[in-house]
Amino acid sequence: MDVEVDSSSVPLPEAFLDFLNQNGLDSSLYASSDSIPRYVRLKPGNEADVEAIEVDIGCKLQKVFWLPNFYCLAPHVKIASSKAYQNGMIYGIDAASGAAVLALDISSGDHVLDLCAAPGAKLCMILDSLGSSGSVSGVDIAKHRLAACRSMLLKYGLGDRCRLFVADGTTFSLLPVKTIPVSESQNQLEVYKEWKSRRPWKERRREALAREKGYSNFSSPTQEPELLFYGKKSGVVGLTRNTLYQRVHCGNVYGFGYDKAGSCGCRVHP
Repeated sequence: MDVEVDSSSVPLPEAFLDFLNQNGLDSSLYASSDSIPRYVRLKPGNEADVEAIEVDIGCKLQKVFWLPNFYCLAPHVKIASSKAYQNGMIYGIDAASGAAVLALDISSGDHVLDLCAAPGAKLCMILDSLGSSGSVSGVDIAKHRLAACRSMLLKYGLGDRCRLFVADGTTFSLLPVKTIPVSESQNQLEVYKEWKSRRPWKERRREALAREKGYSNFSSPTQEPELLFYGKKSGVVGLTRNTLYQRVHCGNVYGFGYDKAGSCGCRVHP
């Protein structure tokens, strides 16, 4: 019989306590989850709706001045059932993920690699920062989590400049589309058409067979990255598979690679 353990009664590891002491942080902050605040990020364009959102979720939002569009709220508040969340006006995201994106100093036109992209709030923040140019390649080892990430992109209308790969981030080496030369014989080969939510029959059949054989839902370092989603402005439409998946010699990576790359594995539970 499994016994549920109260996480607040479990002592913190010595190594973690040493880290807190070295950085002048009070360990009592972690004594109870009730003392740890939650955060939301306002989707750009909804700045005038803060008061309406507060009424909707029944909680006062406290602005986080060092993180643009971030607000702090009480830890017990649930946002998933609110109209603001369901209508795509706010994101549930922790401050650590926001700080990771802020540190990248993303500019319009950048091509960004986001490792451990699921569940997607960090990825959405990157895409909001890009504006109308550039691209983001999101990578995650778990296909079911990346599928949830895809749903988030579609919900917030941010998928146009993004492509999602199921892959092990430690071995992922595909380059952003901006730099890949177009083959002269490309018009004679099958090319990627605009992405549709209903996948081809062959792909669905292949997945069904994999489930029957008990194959893992996680990518391995030896597997080729699986393209799960791509937007119409991500650079994929019109490319052949060989062109999309080609590698560049390591000596040319600095001229052909990503402008920014980041990874942060934090989760948020709305």
